[in-house]
Amino acid sequence: MAHVVIAGAGLGGSIMAYELKDQLRPEDRITVVTRDPYYHFVPSNPWVAVDWRKRKDITIDLAPVMARKGIDFRPVAMEALDPGARRITLADGSALDYDYLVLATGPELAFDEIEGFGPETGHTQSVCHVDHAEKAQAAVEKLIADPGPVVVGAVQGASCFGPSYEFLFILETALRRAKVRDRVPMTYITPEPYVGHMGLDGVGDTRGLLESEMRARHIKWITSSRVKKVTEDVITAEEVADDGSVKATHELPFSFAMMIPGFRGIKPLMGLEGLVNPRGFVIVDEHQRNPRYPEIFGIGVGVAIPPVGPTPVPCGVPKTGFMIESMVTATARNIGALVRGQEPKERGTWNAVCLADFGDGGVAFVAQPQIPPRNVNWSSEGKWVHVAKVGFEKYFMRKIGKGQSEPFYEGLALKMLGIDKLKETAPD
Repeated sequence: MAHVVIAGAGLGGSIMAYELKDQLRPEDRITVVTRDPYYHFVPSNPWVAVDWRKRKDITIDLAPVMARKGIDFRPVAMEALDPGARRITLADGSALDYDYLVLATGPELAFDEIEGFGPETGHTQSVCHVDHAEKAQAAVEKLIADPGPVVVGAVQGASCFGPSYEFLFILETALRRAKVRDRVPMTYITPEPYVGHMGLDGVGDTRGLLESEMRARHIKWITSSRVKKVTEDVITAEEVADDGSVKATHELPFSFAMMIPGFRGIKPLMGLEGLVNPRGFVIVDEHQRNPRYPEIFGIGVGVAIPPVGPTPVPCGVPKTGFMIESMVTATARNIGALVRGQEPKERGTWNAVCLADFGDGGVAFVAQPQIPPRNVNWSSEGKWVHVAKVGFEKYFMRKIGKGQSEPFYEGLALKMLGIDKLKETAPD
């Protein structure tokens, strides 16, 4: 009998449990440990922040779902990991031994790296968690009642740019509907070297599409920016030239600001040599397996991926849902092979499909593979993207709530976009 522990129950960890259940033998055991007993659909957080969704609309109590699947569910955070002993210690003082461990914890949000930054002890909002999105919603209400300048974007070291663009345009739509947009100057700031870079060196014409949207909506932007500090109503950011010198310093007044933070690995993993890189992200091979500790697998946002190339200000590589689901499927099959005495051979496709909703339209893109050079490099825009994003939300919430294990992206997403002929799989 093998005991597999999954640390984390977000997008990656929850479906990891479902798919792994199908791959293991009847006598094998799965335990999921997680800080939060509720799954929440992160892509809908920008909607929560403008009151288009409530917490109850995008959260699911995982305990009864896991129970129906025969999966042991422990809603207690991981406190420490001893990879040599194959043991994790939980925040309640208990410990779990494992034969295989899947790290699906996601990142720690590095708000503390910038003075005055973040929703907890600083002056900026976030849509990285539903708790933050609810706090942002209260701030949006205050903005509508008393309009003023808005700054939206991401800071140096961020590796998830899609939500910042989504929230920028969703907020702009909400302000127009509230008939106060004319009193709200808007600026987008980002470490990306150009609008639409996305940490991927662009996909299709994301640069042209997003710049065009910003011009049409009278939104200014500053690229290659490095946020130095935030006060109660001013963001200080340096605009960095290609040679690394400071091209200009901007003092941006704001009544409301939402900025995506830099990411790093969670505290229990920091400093574990051979397991994580200096930033705390899990090192994996082509089979999602750590080279030093081959019984440990990593999936999701917490996996180490090098940047696509040098940029004046550091930009991380995003891990989209498509990419994460391919990691999950490969990992589940590889652990299934290992418990049967076979060698792992499955690899994730690491492709990207993204639906970026703008409230009344949006941009979609497909990158195969996600890291250039690519076999497929496609982007498109239109009102259909908003409709598709709503449909995906409903589908995925149902999938998590029912404990369904079939991969969505590989089977349905490209067909939904009308480009299923672009689908490809990883080489043998």
